Amino acid sequence: MGYKSLADCVADLEKHGHLIRIKEEVDPYLEMAAIHLRVYEQQGPALYFEKVKGSKFPAVSNLFGTLERSKFMFRDSLPKVEQLVNLRSDPVKALKNPFKLPGIAFTALTALPLKQSLFKATFSKTTISELPQIVNWPMDGGPFITMPQVYTEDIDKPGVLNANLGMYRIQLAGNDYETNKEIGLHYQIHRGIGVHQSKANAKGLPLKVSIFVGGPPSHPLAAVMPLPEGLSEMTFAGALGNRRFRYFYDDEGFCISADADFVITGTVYPQDNKPEGPFGDHLGYYSLTHPFPLMKVHNVYHRNDAIWSFTVVGRPPQEDTSFGALIHEIAGSALPKEIHGLKEVNAVDAAGVHPLLFAIGSERYTPYLNERRPQEILTIANHILGKNQLSLAKYLFIAAREDDEQLDTHDLSRFIQHVLERIDLTRDLHFHTQTTIDTLDYSGEGLNSGSKVVFAAAGEKKRTLATELPVDLIPSAGFSDLKLAIPGVLVAQLPKYVTAEIAKNEIAALEESLKGKDLYGTPLIVLCDDAAFTAESINNLVWVTFTRSNPATDIHGISEFINNKHWGCNGPVIIDARKKPHHAPELLKVPEVEEKVNKLREKGASLFGVI
Repeated sequence: MGYKSLADCVADLEKHGHLIRIKEEVDPYLEMAAIHLRVYEQQGPALYFEKVKGSKFPAVSNLFGTLERSKFMFRDSLPKVEQLVNLRSDPVKALKNPFKLPGIAFTALTALPLKQSLFKATFSKTTISELPQIVNWPMDGGPFITMPQVYTEDIDKPGVLNANLGMYRIQLAGNDYETNKEIGLHYQIHRGIGVHQSKANAKGLPLKVSIFVGGPPSHPLAAVMPLPEGLSEMTFAGALGNRRFRYFYDDEGFCISADADFVITGTVYPQDNKPEGPFGDHLGYYSLTHPFPLMKVHNVYHRNDAIWSFTVVGRPPQEDTSFGALIHEIAGSALPKEIHGLKEVNAVDAAGVHPLLFAIGSERYTPYLNERRPQEILTIANHILGKNQLSLAKYLFIAAREDDEQLDTHDLSRFIQHVLERIDLTRDLHFHTQTTIDTLDYSGEGLNSGSKVVFAAAGEKKRTLATELPVDLIPSAGFSDLKLAIPGVLVAQLPKYVTAEIAKNEIAALEESLKGKDLYGTPLIVLCDDAAFTAESINNLVWVTFTRSNPATDIHGISEFINNKHWGCNGPVIIDARKKPHHAPELLKVPEVEEKVNKLREKGASLFGVI
C-alpha cells in the first residue's frame, strides 16, 4: 500500500484487525518489551501503546510480527518489487523478455527519491529525553532506538542516490553520554556507514548523520535489505511503498526524511568514541560495553502526529525473523544469480542468522569420474564467505543438489543429516582462521575476531546415521548426561567450561571413555552445559552449537578414530559448545515484570486477551 505515514499504516492495520490499542499507561522500562514478547510468541497483532510513561509520544511495535501481516502491508507492490530486484541481479532477463516486463522501468522511475522543501513546516522540535525511553532487557546500558534508519552520505559523492540507509542501534542515554547532547551509534563490520565514516575520517571531517524513526513501513524494511549493487535503499523504499522517498535538507545541511515520524541529526567526529552497551541482542545474549562512535546531537524533529516505532530483539524467533522471511521472499532468488552454481542459501535464523549458513550448489567439475567429491561447491563456498554480510558466518554447511533434488536448506534437521551421511571428516572440513566474525558474537578470540569452517558434502552416502544411543555408551568420565539430538548427532553434558587446559583434559577423558565404542552412526558430538535442553529441539541444538563455539579452537578430532584406517572417514568430530567465561550473558526474562504483565492482562479489556 502507498502509506503516506506510519499513522496511515497504523489506521489500515487497525481497520483490518491486524493491530490493537493498549490504552493503559505502560512503563517503557522492561514492561513494554515484556508485552511485545508475549504477544509475538502467540503470533498476535501489532501493538499501539497510547500512553508511554514519561513521554508524550505514543509507540507502536510488532508491525512485522508475522509474515502474513508483513505481506499485507505491501500487498499491492510485492510482485513488482521482486521483479525489480531480480532485474538488477539479472539485467539480461529484461533484454530477452522486453515485452514481459514493461512495467518494471516505470516502477523504478516512479520510485526515485523526490526532493520537496514544502514538508519543512510539518516538523516541530523536541529533545532526546522527551522520546520514549524504552529499555528491553534488565542489563541494557540504557534506552535504545531499536527500529532506526540511519542515513549517511558519501563525502566524495554526496546526494541521496549515493547515500546509505542502514539499521544500526542507537543508545539514547546512560553510560557517559551527556543528556540530550550525545548519543551512541553502534554499527557492526561490513556495513555501508563504515565506508562513509572512513572517508570522512581520512579528510579529518565530521560525518553528518540523520536518524529516521517511523515513516511508512517500507522505510525500515529498505534499511535492512541486502540490495544488489546500484539499487539504493531510498529507491527500493519508494518501489516497495508505492510512494517515492520524500526528503529535504534542513538549514544545517542534514537530510530529513519528510515522511519520517522523528529525525535526529548530528555529527560523528574522527576517533570520537564513548562506551556503548550492554544491549540484549538478536543472538540471544547481551553484547557488551565497547567504544563506539559518539554522535553529537544537533536537532530532534518530530511530526505533529508522530508515533515512536520500536521492536524487541533477543534469541530467535523474534520480530526480525519475519523481516528475514520477507527479505527471502523478495530477494531470495537474487543471490543464486550472482554466484554461479549456487542454488539456495539460508542464514539460519534459529542460530542467530550470522553464525550458521546452509547452502546447496551444483557439483559438475568432474562428471567423468565415478567417485564424486566436493569440488565446485568449495568454489561456491568461498564465494559465499566473501559476499557482503554472509562473510560474517562462522559455519557453512554446503551440499550438492545432484545428490538430492528435494533437499531444502530450511529443513534444518534433514539438511544436517544429509551432510553428515556424506561428509568425509578426514577431508571435507575446511578452516579459515584469524578472520572476521559478527561483532555481536563473543565466541571468538576478540571483538570481530574468530574463525570459520566449511562442512562440504557431495557424493554417495558413506554412513547410516544412528537413530538410538549406542547400547554400550553410558555417561562416564565426568559426562553426566548423553542424548541423541537428531540422527547422527550425540549431545554430551560436561561440567561448566573453566579453562582451555581443563577442557583439553576433559576431551582426553572423553576419548578414553569412547575407546572401543561403536560410533559409526554418530559422526558429530556436541559438548554442552545442558544436554536435555540442547537435545530438546532442532532450534535449541543449532542455537547452542553454533552460537557458543569458535571453529578453530572448539572443533576436535578423536585420535583413535583419526589414526585408525578401519574407521576411515567415519570417525566423529567434537564441537565444544559450552559457555566460555568470556561469552556474553544469556538473555533471561524478568519474573517481576512478567508478574506486572499478568496483572495488566487481567485488568486491561483493551488487550483482548492477547497477552
